[in-house]
Amino acid sequence: MYYALLSGGSGKRLWPLSNEARPKQYLKLVNRETNSMERCSMLQRVWDQLSEAGMAENTIITAGKDQMELILSQVPNARVAAEPAGRDTFGAVLLSCAYLHSQIGAAREDYVAVMPIDPYTERAYFEAVKGLEVVMEHSGADIGLLGAVPSYPATKYGYMLPGKREEDYFWIQRFVEKPGEAQAEELLKKGALWNCGVFCLRIGDVLDRAGRYGAPEDYKGLCEAFERLPRISFDYEVLEKAERVAATEFRGFWKDLGTWDAMADQMSTDTVGRVVLDDACRNTQVINELAMPLVAVGTRDLVIVAAQDGILVADKNETGRVKELTAELQSRPMFEERRWGTLETLDDTETSQTVTLTRKIRIYDGMTSSYHYHRERDEIWTILKGTGELILEGNKIPLSPGKAICIRKNQRHAVKAVKDFEYIEIHVGTSVGNDDIHRITFEWDEIERSNIL
Repeated sequence: MYYALLSGGSGKRLWPLSNEARPKQYLKLVNRETNSMERCSMLQRVWDQLSEAGMAENTIITAGKDQMELILSQVPNARVAAEPAGRDTFGAVLLSCAYLHSQIGAAREDYVAVMPIDPYTERAYFEAVKGLEVVMEHSGADIGLLGAVPSYPATKYGYMLPGKREEDYFWIQRFVEKPGEAQAEELLKKGALWNCGVFCLRIGDVLDRAGRYGAPEDYKGLCEAFERLPRISFDYEVLEKAERVAATEFRGFWKDLGTWDAMADQMSTDTVGRVVLDDACRNTQVINELAMPLVAVGTRDLVIVAAQDGILVADKNETGRVKELTAELQSRPMFEERRWGTLETLDDTETSQTVTLTRKIRIYDGMTSSYHYHRERDEIWTILKGTGELILEGNKIPLSPGKAICIRKNQRHAVKAVKDFEYIEIHVGTSVGNDDIHRITFEWDEIERSNIL
């Protein structure tokens, strides 16, 4: 059996840390299952658990192409099915199956279990996912699901109501999406389960749907024709139309860390970053990514988060409203993580004639940027720390603290960090967006040995 982790959305409920450039599943705020004092991202925790369960070798991650560098920086050996555009979960599942079939060699008769990338759970959950293959074989169902036995009448989860029970599975009678508290209590009395968002089905059954939209079944062809697919969820397009849906129970710890109160409950420490929390504070967690100190005095039941994108002070009972209240806040992400390092925006100014962007760049030891050029901007670099090497129009230039470099429009360039490399980068021109990054290659060895030099 194969497995696909769906990594979609930007997790705006975890603003201001989470944004389009750094979705919630990549925030290093949760604890590794094997080391409760070591922080990692939700992706890294899940990947560790997949590895422990012997599932990682047959697992792919399906995500937007803009997330590939971030994924590979956290899980270097992952195989990523890159979505050329967002088409909701139906397109993501179809693309996953196309990648497994044409890139990995999975057979059409093989099963795939599709999972969200960010559950906070335990090892037994993944053993239950593996068991869905047996459920499919024994039941002959169109789709197999995983349901968690509820620990309380949650209103933020979807529920599945069991029908007829067999020896190792049961049939689904109906679904209820995010009920009110009274309805949730009634569902628990009827034996309803939380819907974990995991489903299992045959790869070929999914690929058959590509032809309905004039799209090919192979991964590369489907990427080229991706815009033909409807922008619709897998639930609406497939699950709700399926006639035979079976499920199995998971009796263990499972939680969706989709809001700040849920995330705060899993933190191994009440503070992250430069924080002073006085002894009178109660049930308060503070995360500070800024260089300046943050002091909390006498607070109760709060989550406080300070980051480059903004500052959040929220009562824990109201953190579910963060996405709604920040929906209209549109701005460039002020902090981004990449495969090769980090970018921190210090200033972003636009006038009627010129746009300027000032950023502090850190490149990890031995890592490199892409070889690229810009048509609409010049760049001025000032080296702050460490040593590096710049290739500028085929010329190698050593970089060290205090050195300044000017890179003009259309000049091809790439940089490699030798040790602890940081610099200030100022863009000046008529456009400073990602659409003015024209990449030639990501491979440093290719730059050095080809006639690019």
